[in-house]
Amino acid sequence: MSENETGETRGDERIDLIVADTNNDGKADLWVVDTDGDGKADLFQFDHDGDGKVDLSIIDRTQDGEPDEVINGDAGLPPA
Repeated sequence: MSENETGETRGDERIDLIVADTNNDGKADLWVVDTDGDGKADLFQFDHDGDGKVDLSIIDRTQDGEPDEVINGDAGLPPA
């Protein structure tokens, strides 16, 4: 796992497919993102401490359901 690095995703777009509030505190804490415009998720981001910032990013470049890279922080792709 890398700390506060940028990640290599399939593309450079940010299309939020899912933005969710999983703990019902009124703030988003889960983002599922398509970075190359193909309609499939390849970036998954989580806010574990409720501060509104991404704590963990998982990149699935091959879109096979297996993480290719796990990064502490937003991987250089913060939510809007």
